[in-house]
Amino acid sequence: MATIWDADEAKLSLRSGGKIAPAGLRAARPVGLLGSAGPRARRRLGPGPAIPFGLQIGPALLVLAWVVGSALGWIDPRVLSAPWTVVEAFARLLEQGRLQDNLLTSATRALVGLSIGLLIGTVLAVIAGLSRIGEALIDGPVQIKRAIPTLALIPLLILWFGIGESMKVTTIVLAVIVPIYIHTHNALRSIDSRYVELAETLRMSQKDFILQVVLPGALPGFLLGLRFAVTLCWVSLVVVEQINATSGLGYMIDLARNYGQTDVILVGLVVYVLLGLVSDGLVRLIERRALSWRRTLAN
Repeated sequence: MATIWDADEAKLSLRSGGKIAPAGLRAARPVGLLGSAGPRARRRLGPGPAIPFGLQIGPALLVLAWVVGSALGWIDPRVLSAPWTVVEAFARLLEQGRLQDNLLTSATRALVGLSIGLLIGTVLAVIAGLSRIGEALIDGPVQIKRAIPTLALIPLLILWFGIGESMKVTTIVLAVIVPIYIHTHNALRSIDSRYVELAETLRMSQKDFILQVVLPGALPGFLLGLRFAVTLCWVSLVVVEQINATSGLGYMIDLARNYGQTDVILVGLVVYVLLGLVSDGLVRLIERRALSWRRTLAN
């Protein structure tokens, strides 16, 4: 990088035997790619501090546009009911008890399917992550399932399990297994080998190795997979509850579609949105508490 020195300071350097006086050092003004020298403020490369209620800004703008469009008559109520109509339908469904009953049914299906899927996906990931034989037997079929959309398997699942609760829960389980397995397995294989060597040096048992090294090391990947799994759980639930169901939020939405009740449809969609946001928020809260030791851009 080229530098430009003041002529007087250069002469002073020659007189002093090539040594630069402190004053000369202070007068030096290096010029390079960044321009003139001097203290420059450090430019922040990260996303910056969190914005208060930042996640609520986008949804609030959408609701505002909906309210304004409905009030000014820009939105046909036959296409999209006004917000106040949806609120009235929400209150009516609550008063009749239909919303609570259908919500309880949907939540039960989602919880059962998610729990089974989490258990199976985690066990498969641990086996494949700690054993080459296990990986050879498990990873291939899971990757095949990953390439096939879960909803595309519904016709086959109907032939196997009928149209009852078994088919609905199985669909959710198949949707949940893949993200849990993929992210947990990847996290296991990314554990620093020095920890494994240390465990071998300390002569840890297989049980202690799994509990003290493997599971904590795989926790970030597991929680990331859990966020995807929760989302896929609700997506699968919406679809399966519209297949010959007699209860559930999906059934309520499908029944409202038959009668052209867009306000009831929107009530069901809003409830799905709230369920998704609340469940994702819970997972993120667990992630912040469990991984509070990590320093990331989000911090």
